[in-house]
Amino acid sequence: MLKLRLKRGGRKGQPSYRVVVMEARSRRNGRPVENLGYYNPLSKEFLVNSDRVKLRLNQGVLPTRTVATLLKKYKVITE
Repeated sequence: MLKLRLKRGGRKGQPSYRVVVMEARSRRNGRPVENLGYYNPLSKEFLVNSDRVKLRLNQGVLPTRTVATLLKKYKVITE
């Protein structure tokens, strides 16, 4: 089962995240199936390829609660 979730990067105290499609059972920083964008919580910068996100959601990929909240907040999806 695939999930749309965040993969952590950056250094201690300065997190940055990539929005990725990964196997649900893989570890947090494992190998992604596809990179779709990034999120920087310090500067509130959020950039994703919205066409690919919508395609993946239509294919049945489930977003995590955090990713779903971000997608709604930045108006990538409407629900």
